[in-house]
Amino acid sequence: MTPIHAGLIALHTSGGWRGALIQGPSGCGKSDLALRALSEGFRLVADDRVLVWRCGDQLYGRAPRTLAGLLEVRGQGIGRFQALDFCRIGLFVTCGPPVRLPEPAFSDHLGLTLPLLTLAPLESSAPSRLRRALQHLGAGTEGAYQALLFSGDAPRPGGDPR
Repeated sequence: MTPIHAGLIALHTSGGWRGALIQGPSGCGKSDLALRALSEGFRLVADDRVLVWRCGDQLYGRAPRTLAGLLEVRGQGIGRFQALDFCRIGLFVTCGPPVRLPEPAFSDHLGLTLPLLTLAPLESSAPSRLRRALQHLGAGTEGAYQALLFSGDAPRPGGDPR
């Protein structure tokens, strides 16, 4: 298992629990995003440190035992939340200013390539954007949206013709 400075939250989709591994510098809003996402149906897996491992062609993550169920609520201290023991990681998230119309992006870890989403974690829409990304990229039809992007058949913003 590889320890990573990140947070991991999960959403239940038609393919089961799928996690978003949220990475970024200390204080950028990873835990804040996780806290707001919990109010929108996500579940906590890990905050601050995630133990990541590969099993076959899947990536999984969990909290170190000493941090399980704990989430930093800035200004209030450490809170205890109902958490999943582990989940499959379906999406990497990096904290930063997103590009308006990004090209498909990916991140490699332990020899596996997963979709990468850039989010401004403190924007009010960030949990909704994260939900949408997991539903499109991490659901049972894994990668279908990315495949559409590569084929050129994906819907264009504003319905613009090609």
